[in-house]
Amino acid sequence: MNDIKQIIKALLFAWGDPLDIKTISDICEVDIEEIERAIEDLRNEMDSSNDGLKIIRMNSSYQLISRDIYFDYVKKLLSEKPKNNLSNASIETLSIIAYKQPVTKMQIEKIRSVKSDGPVNTLLDRGLIEEVGRLDTPGKPILYGTSDIFLRSFGIEDLSELPDINMDINIERQDNGESETE
Repeated sequence: MNDIKQIIKALLFAWGDPLDIKTISDICEVDIEEIERAIEDLRNEMDSSNDGLKIIRMNSSYQLISRDIYFDYVKKLLSEKPKNNLSNASIETLSIIAYKQPVTKMQIEKIRSVKSDGPVNTLLDRGLIEEVGRLDTPGKPILYGTSDIFLRSFGIEDLSELPDINMDINIERQDNGESETE
């Protein structure tokens, strides 16, 4: 079991991006259940030893990342990299995709009331969204959904952790002195 844990740690380190558990299982030639146990043991060991790294889960993938308490140090290292913030249009488009997925560009444009080619292309280039299929209608438009990079960027394991937008709207209305019946 110790060898498997160290192999998993090496694979996650070398890969850098989220690595699917089936791929790990295939490489190690060990069944998925044993890989899951090994990863959980490794996560616990890393937590208890206050390791500078931790393993996070996103859907059925795992990734090795730096621990949050060392954020300020990592931030210093990365501060020299140019910042590539998303535009408001891209953030709006990403929100629509996150909550409505799978969704076509036409559906996004209907919600936004403006063309969305630029924001969609930006989100694809950054890997925050991906093509998840095609709609079975004339023209077979592309369906978009969020990616594992999206999950990692927002620090969530799966989409069920997204905030409830209806609750946020109700809270905002109450903060503005409006009632839900207005």
